Amino acid sequence: MKIRLIGLGKMGANLALNMKDHNIDVIGFDLNKEVVEKLKAQNVTTTTSLKDLLTRQPKEKLVVWLLVPNTLVDTVIGDIKPFLTKGDIIVDGGNSNFNQSMRRFDELQKLGISFLDVGTSGGTMGARHGACLMIGGLKETFDDLEDVFKKVSCENGYAYMGKSGSGHFVKMVHNGIEYGMMQAIAEGFDLFESFDFDLDYEKVCQVWNNGSIIESVLIEYTKNAFAKDAKLDEIEGRIDDSGEGMWMIQEALKKGVSIPVIAQSLFTRFKSRDNKFAEKVVAAQRNEFGGHMVYKKK
Repeated sequence: MKIRLIGLGKMGANLALNMKDHNIDVIGFDLNKEVVEKLKAQNVTTTTSLKDLLTRQPKEKLVVWLLVPNTLVDTVIGDIKPFLTKGDIIVDGGNSNFNQSMRRFDELQKLGISFLDVGTSGGTMGARHGACLMIGGLKETFDDLEDVFKKVSCENGYAYMGKSGSGHFVKMVHNGIEYGMMQAIAEGFDLFESFDFDLDYEKVCQVWNNGSIIESVLIEYTKNAFAKDAKLDEIEGRIDDSGEGMWMIQEALKKGVSIPVIAQSLFTRFKSRDNKFAEKVVAAQRNEFGGHMVYKKK
């Protein structure tokens, strides 16, 4: 089975290398010639031509895996649809809204094309060495690709969530929880910064991450950030928002579910231009695990 991977950014390029490591036949596509050539130099087959990407052998079923921004998913599906036929599969591995994933599933089902919504976690290191995958769609389509999911995931790091939309729904809730956890860590360091104990924050993280109740990969990423910049003096406390926290709050409002910690963490991101130390910590965490932009001090 060959995987046609569209989108060779930080996540897509690492996933392509992960697939190659596991002897999965993969060809990557991106319009950015620089990233295509960089991946090609690492012995991954790449192209900047959709026609080349989607040319099939007789009776071959196409599996097209998307790792593009959620705002581009419909455009990309529209671009590849003329090349697809009944029995082909589209996998959306990006951070899409689960409502849109359900719509896409229904529209593609009418054409006989299967669609899986795959929430992808673990950041760039996960994509490279073992991702965490939350998968929604038809069970038989999941079954067709389960061997691929197993190979590119960390141990016990993938599962079929249920019907269409459930993969991206679970990932949306995951990201909302992530917002709250990151904010709690950041506020702790904000309090540290208000006292004169002259703490070594990297050492604090190291101790916390060896036997404490809050031991976690987020603490590890925080430690790595402090190892690079002990007081985060080089960056601004400005945090971008991927959109999933807002989607989660919107869905909670529709159902009357109270999620105050997650809501407040999102509002803090909106307010992050105040440039408090806590916001610097969150910005540094996001850069460590996902390569998200940090704003350097001028």
